Amino acid sequence: MEVAKVQRFGRIAWAGLWVSALGVTPAYAQGEIDLIDMFQQMGVVALGVAVILFIMSFWSIGVAIERIYTFNQARSQSKAYAPRVAKHLKDGKLKEAIALSSTKEFRYSHLAKVVSAGLQEYHFQQEAGAGGNALAREDVLDTVRRSIQRATALTASDLKKGINSLATIGSTAPFVGLLGTVIGVINAFAGIATVGGAGIGAVSAGISEALIETALGLFVAIPAVWFYNYLTSRIEYFNVEMDNSTSELVDYFIKRTS
Repeated sequence: MEVAKVQRFGRIAWAGLWVSALGVTPAYAQGEIDLIDMFQQMGVVALGVAVILFIMSFWSIGVAIERIYTFNQARSQSKAYAPRVAKHLKDGKLKEAIALSSTKEFRYSHLAKVVSAGLQEYHFQQEAGAGGNALAREDVLDTVRRSIQRATALTASDLKKGINSLATIGSTAPFVGLLGTVIGVINAFAGIATVGGAGIGAVSAGISEALIETALGLFVAIPAVWFYNYLTSRIEYFNVEMDNSTSELVDYFIKRTS
């Protein structure tokens, strides 16, 4: 619910930015051009392309704000989680470490998810061994490694949620804008054919549509590509942290079973 509120706030804020931008009326030597009036005069197809670009923009900004919020929470919670779980493990308090890893206080922590999976699997094998179903030492370690690997893969997949949509929007938005540009040029030539001349009045509306669609496509694509590269770099950092934590946890289990 908290993440949904952040994402909704981001989309509302971005919508306000779009409204402010469309409310600007640039002045020209021959008068003023109102962008809102220009959108109202667009053809159905060109307006449909603009609406698609607006939706893509709102979606990309919403995903970016939600992911940035989630990543910041993951980083801060993992930073607080690591020393506390390390202290429990150093003192041999396995159950306390498992309980700490499962609390809502660290629900965003990527380290807590990975470490919790390993601790729970190791604890399960310990209880199974106490019940007479003990596995060999190497088998226990292999089971724990596989459990940690599964948790790491699931956590990495969860961190990437929505990131691919940013890449898709960043790569396709310019082409969607180009489609609108082509439609605007077609309208310009249609205006020439209707008027029977090539005066500026015959082509101005179509050229305006073409330029606006091009600008919208770039306006949508550039932030999406920026956010995609930024968030991807942060995911790579989280993956390194999870790999390091996995290695340290396996080393701990090796020492404990020796």
